[in-house]
Amino acid sequence: MAVSCVALLAVGASLLLLLLLVSWKRWRQGRGKWHVIIVVLGDVGRSPRMQYHALSFVKSGFSVTLLGFCNSRPYDELLQNNRIQIVSLTELQKLPVGPYIFQYGVKVVFQSVHLLWKLICREPAAYIFLQNPPGLPAIAVCWLVGCLCGSKLVIDWHNYGYSIMGLVHGPSHCLVVLAKWYEKLCGRLSHLNLCVTNSMREDLAENWGIKAVTVYDKPASFFKETPLDLQHQLFMKLGRTYSAFKARSEPLDPAPERSAFTEQDAQSGVVTHLRGRPALLVSSTSWTEDEDFSILLAALEKFEQLILDGESLPSLVCVITGKGPLKEYYSGLISQKCFQHIQVCTPWLEAEDYPLLLGSADLGVCLHKSSSGLDLPMKVVDMFGCCLPVCAVNFRCLHELVKHEENGLVFEDSEELAAQLQMLFSKFPDPAGKLNQFRKNLRESEQLHWDESWKHMVLPLVMDT
Repeated sequence: MAVSCVALLAVGASLLLLLLLVSWKRWRQGRGKWHVIIVVLGDVGRSPRMQYHALSFVKSGFSVTLLGFCNSRPYDELLQNNRIQIVSLTELQKLPVGPYIFQYGVKVVFQSVHLLWKLICREPAAYIFLQNPPGLPAIAVCWLVGCLCGSKLVIDWHNYGYSIMGLVHGPSHCLVVLAKWYEKLCGRLSHLNLCVTNSMREDLAENWGIKAVTVYDKPASFFKETPLDLQHQLFMKLGRTYSAFKARSEPLDPAPERSAFTEQDAQSGVVTHLRGRPALLVSSTSWTEDEDFSILLAALEKFEQLILDGESLPSLVCVITGKGPLKEYYSGLISQKCFQHIQVCTPWLEAEDYPLLLGSADLGVCLHKSSSGLDLPMKVVDMFGCCLPVCAVNFRCLHELVKHEENGLVFEDSEELAAQLQMLFSKFPDPAGKLNQFRKNLRESEQLHWDESWKHMVLPLVMDT
């Protein structure tokens, strides 16, 4: 009899606890109906797509909490919006002792506990939007918090985390195999999945059993062609730090203000391009294993030799922007080159200066080779937003973005890239040249910007969910 009473009490207590948990979840859901938490287990300032998501949610009436590492400055529009709260996550530095597997294990445990604590302490949210990769351990943690707080998990698949790890450790490494198993298992826990290409959508469905919606990257509205006066201001600003942007020689008349590319009349204030100016070639990178910049350096060497052999080609200023683990390695290779007609500089630009530079350039170069073969380089999206033609190294799904001989060119190796540079810059800056034809095609394409695309693709999905 006593045992039966204890059992009944235990069942009753369990039911009461379950009822309280359900009531608490519904209360949390009600409070967070118009609140979204966006999680980036990486540098927020170098995660433009997630910043765009945050701004789009705010414009649609939501408030946003953005969690991530604060190593780089996000866009000013994000910082100045009082409906967006940025919460800094602590990044665990590499341990000085122990094998790599032990160090990685400690990092995962620390990130799990730290992220769980940060999420639980936030205001309740209708949705947790997670960038993947990196998804280990974030997917499981966000799913758990969603279960506890009544939030729906949305995963935005930019790539596969295990494929990036495979570039460093090899596809058969135990950590890579574990990461793939984890990603495949936990990726199915979400309420909604977004991805960046149709190829990835098909792969998720066929090999992972995950139904996703393709939401292509689109440029933000501030990616556009830069007016000549703003180009001049940018070049003069950068010239104070980087010699490649300075005027090649002092003018006979000291009145005009000159950069390497432009000059401004002192009396009228009118800005014009310098005659005989160098061509401005731009690339941006995270300096990781999926971008081989030796291809570009070899092509530049061939381009230099063509000039020395008497070809009618302009001097080049090659600007490679970005931060990352391999920057020091490639900077060493660049310093060993003895170019006479080419200058290479590797600045880290302020967020507001980057679109201005793209809008001022003559040609973009992309060396991104997707680790999975299923994602597209956002840098090319931004370049196209600025009507900047692109030469891009070929890989599996590049055709979804770069149309060969229409908005740019696709190459396989340094020989082909060098030939394309020669063809595009022949008789530069001839307005009838191929380069300007590509630019004209981009202007006439009337591509959607991020805000219009997001309202059409993402907002209906969120409201339906």
